[in-house]
Amino acid sequence: MQRRELLKNAKRLVVKIGSALLARESGGVNTAFISKLAREIAELHSQGREVILVSSGAIGAGMAVLQSRERPRTIPAKQALAAIGQPRLMQAYAGVFGRQGLITAQVLLTAEDIHNRQRYSHARNALLEILKQGVIPIFNENDTVSVEEIQFGDNDVLSAHITNMAEADCLVVLTNVDGLYSRDPRYYPDAVLISQVEKIDRKIENLAAAATTNHLGTGGMATKLQAAKMVTGMGEELVIANGQRKHVLPLIISGREIGTIFYPRGDKLGARKRWIAFALRRKGALLLDSGAGTAVKEQGRSLLPSGILSVEGQFKQGDCVGLRDQAGREFACGLVNYASDEIERLCGVKTKEIERILGYKNNDEIIRRNDLALLK
Repeated sequence: MQRRELLKNAKRLVVKIGSALLARESGGVNTAFISKLAREIAELHSQGREVILVSSGAIGAGMAVLQSRERPRTIPAKQALAAIGQPRLMQAYAGVFGRQGLITAQVLLTAEDIHNRQRYSHARNALLEILKQGVIPIFNENDTVSVEEIQFGDNDVLSAHITNMAEADCLVVLTNVDGLYSRDPRYYPDAVLISQVEKIDRKIENLAAAATTNHLGTGGMATKLQAAKMVTGMGEELVIANGQRKHVLPLIISGREIGTIFYPRGDKLGARKRWIAFALRRKGALLLDSGAGTAVKEQGRSLLPSGILSVEGQFKQGDCVGLRDQAGREFACGLVNYASDEIERLCGVKTKEIERILGYKNNDEIIRRNDLALLK
């Protein structure tokens, strides 16, 4: 399927706005850019499309208020600046979008809200209701309460999680560069824009690693590639484009060859399997024999104890673990029905032996098919 066919059918899209687009050179929030963005989103709304924003810029807005030129390095300093800047950022969005007849809503999340199933479900339900009301949800990480251990790392990654949560059709990452280049265009005039990526291989990873970012943001092309891996693995597409370009969002959705598009890998995942595959931290891994690997990957089977060769890590019942083949490659993940020490005692045995070995039996399956997600 070509770019035009994929994008013109997108009914719900997530748009991530980078810090560099939101900061004025003289300091403060770039309301001229927000006005441009609001006009473009109003046009998409008139076409019957739903738009979700993921906006950086709170810390940058706080830096402007305090006239600070250097981005803080400590967590408390970042938290303080986010608390100062976030209301000013949202005030700018509300005022400018209001002039286009659009209502905005603020949604602040931490990584724990994504990893915890109950909190994730509540956040998803709220998001869907906001969209139902015709309102533009604007997401940001809740920097004021986030700590290093539970941060997303960058809003590129947060936007991929929101694409997952919303089951959106596309993620558009707007930044201050035109897309992914063959070389850094700031230093190499012969650099060529890569218009499409069908497979994220080592070459693409090296290109992304070589790109850097500015002093206002935490990410770069590497975090955008991390987001692309997540989104394309869900079966959706991601576009990186220059947000300063006139009419950029409507042109992207019309299928024009703008920026870099990363094509989806395989079929779309359902909501629960997206959460398992991309929102949960792996607590361990199970090494499978070739027969179990084939049954899980190709035959749509649950994982039984007979196909498990060994257990890595310590985990509890209900935790998410990776499934690896004999070469050590992770090809799936899922929620286990037994703890790691129990599974170690069950490796290679038939299901009828579970009760005899453990003295009880929760399930015949180590991981039920509905609790298992294949990774592409």
